[in-house]
Order: sequence, then structure tokens, then C-alpha cells
Amino acid sequence: MRKKLWLFLRGFFFVVALASLIAVFGVGVWYLRSQGGGEVSIALNDVPGERRPQGVEDWALSLYLQLNADRINRPLSDDPTPIHFKVEVGETAASVGNRLQEMGLITDVNLFRRFLQYNGLDASLEAGEYILRRNMSMREIGEALQHSKVEEVTVTIPEGWRAEQVADMLSKQGIMDGSVLLAVVRQGEAVQHALLASKPAGMGYEGYLFPETYRLPVQPAPEDLLIRMLNTLQARLPVEWERMATAQGLSFHQVLTLASIVEREAVIPDERPVIASVYLNRLKHGMYLNADPTVQYAMGYQPDSGQWWKTPVTIEEYQGVNSPYNTYLNPGLPPGPICSPGISAIMAVLQPANTDYLYFVARGDGGHVFATTMEEHESNVQTYMGGR
Repeated sequence: MRKKLWLFLRGFFFVVALASLIAVFGVGVWYLRSQGGGEVSIALNDVPGERRPQGVEDWALSLYLQLNADRINRPLSDDPTPIHFKVEVGETAASVGNRLQEMGLITDVNLFRRFLQYNGLDASLEAGEYILRRNMSMREIGEALQHSKVEEVTVTIPEGWRAEQVADMLSKQGIMDGSVLLAVVRQGEAVQHALLASKPAGMGYEGYLFPETYRLPVQPAPEDLLIRMLNTLQARLPVEWERMATAQGLSFHQVLTLASIVEREAVIPDERPVIASVYLNRLKHGMYLNADPTVQYAMGYQPDSGQWWKTPVTIEEYQGVNSPYNTYLNPGLPPGPICSPGISAIMAVLQPANTDYLYFVARGDGGHVFATTMEEHESNVQTYMGGR
């Protein structure tokens, strides 16, 4: 008998509590409607009143949000300045809310979390990059964070450019502060990647700025571009690139170094594998590379002509430029790449032509004449360069 009475009382009090909650909710909704002329939406991608609460807890949460609907739907300011915001993989709603508050995009982390909870987004948010603004309401921010839709810019990095040229172009196009990028590139420590394994300690990222067209978020960090460049380079390499590099007796850093010289020397694409074979043959014979582009790289910017690559370079300059990059004065490869080689130049080093050539001279039309002996080379120099 007592058990039945206990069950009856439990049921009675539950019904009373539920009725009270519904009554409170109803009064709250009536009050809101009487004050504002209608229910304000607290649901994402929805119109007012269309999202119906499910269960007691949901009804209570709905009432709480309705009481704060004005704060959910009212922007904090009229400032339309774009703000770059990134949600990391696995980041919680609490963490996202705290950062939004720190950036002045919301003022109440708990309300934001409850708002996300009501809309089923509290467990996880979509990782990605977003553009937010302070003239967005909490509701609009919640809607924006459902799908990564970031404003983007496009930039094309040409083959054969040195890091300073890339940095200068990015500054002129307003994509990022080129001086900041250049500092990161020269330091060579900002990002980690498998392709950097053979890069000597203290060496920068020159040569690793893979030339390609990239889509970047507005106001990207240098690391955003560098990681994209390395990933794109890795995707362009053949599956067996490591075996191919080993076959040439080169590390990947050395492959890029030699490819950067080939990139600057070759004008006609079909000559790249042949030019690569000349330099590889010279390395095998212990000869100086005598590569003009390495001297040009060491000479740097030329104020008189406004160029980064001085041309022509005289014999006196070959001998007078004191730099480890001057391959007329230093045997073997220079310390690192002198520019950003494209995939064709890289493949020319990985798969060079099978030749015995040790010399070449420019014909004057973009092409070169190749030779296996010094006598033959001197004759070619006399013919095409007048003995210079």
C-alpha cells in the first residue's frame, strides 16, 4: 500500500513540476511577445518559432535563450572589419567561446555555449578558417561557424624567383607583409615537414618556396603559405623520388640546390635534363661548377638596374664576389638553393640526360652548345661569344 502511495506521489509531483515549468515557459514566451511583438529566433538557419524544444531540459534551455534572445541577435558593434578566426581540430565550444570573447566578438561565453548546445553544436565545431566581424550577432557567428567559408586571395609564385622577389610581390599585392615572410624564410625554423629532413641546421627556406598558384585566406600568416608550398611540392614529386635522388648521390636539399641552378640557366625546357647532366658530371669529376647564376645570387639586388639577377656578369666579377655561393671560387654545390625551382627543373636533376658533357655556352638565342672537352668548349666560346 505504501509503495503504491509513494509511486502516486512521485507521479503527482512530477506532473506538478512539469506543469509549473510549462507554465513558466508560457509566461516567459507571452512576456517576450508582449514586449517585442513576437518570438525572436534562437535557432540557427531557422525562422522565429520554427525550432520546437524537445523534452523538459530543452524547454528550460529554450526559455533561458528566449530571455536572452536580444543579446543573441544584437551585434556588439557596427565595425565591419574582417577578423581571421581559426577553429582547430577537436577544439571545444568552451575554448572557441573564450577566444571569441577575448577578440571582442561576444561578451558572454556561457550564453554562447548554451546557444550552441540548444542547436546541437556544443560537442564539436567544424575545424577550419573563418572570417568574422564585430558587426555580426552571436546568432550570425554561430551560423558562420557551421561551415568553413573563408574569404580567399589567389597568388602565383613564378619559377626561378628568389625569396626576396616573392616577398616583394606579396607586399605589393597586399597579401601579406613581405618583410615578415622574408624573416621567417631566412630563419628557417617556423614549420616542420618531411621534405625538410635534409635541410642543414641554420639554413633558411630558400628553394622550398615551390612555384605554383595558391589560394590563401585573407591576411595569411607566413606559415600558411610555407606549409601549402611544401605540401604542393611533395604532391608534385614522383613516388620514387627518394630512390632517384639517392641514385644521383644527392640529398633532397642538394637536389633542390642543383635544380635551382638549372632553373636559372635553362631557357629552353628541353635543355634542362642536359644542363643538369653537365653539372652532375662536373661534380663527379671534382670540377668547379662555374655556374653564373650562383654569382648573380651572391651579388644580390642591383640598385642601378632595379634587378635581383645581374646580367651580364663579367669575368672580373666571377673572381671578385667573395661568397660561399660563388661556384667559380668554391668547389661543389653552393650551401643551398638560389631560387625556387619548378618541378621540371627538379625532375631534370632526378632524371638527367645520359651525357658525357662537361661544358656549355649560350648561343645567344636562349639555347646552349654543349661540349665534352675543354678544346671543344673553347672553340664554342670563340664562335658564340667572340672569345669572351
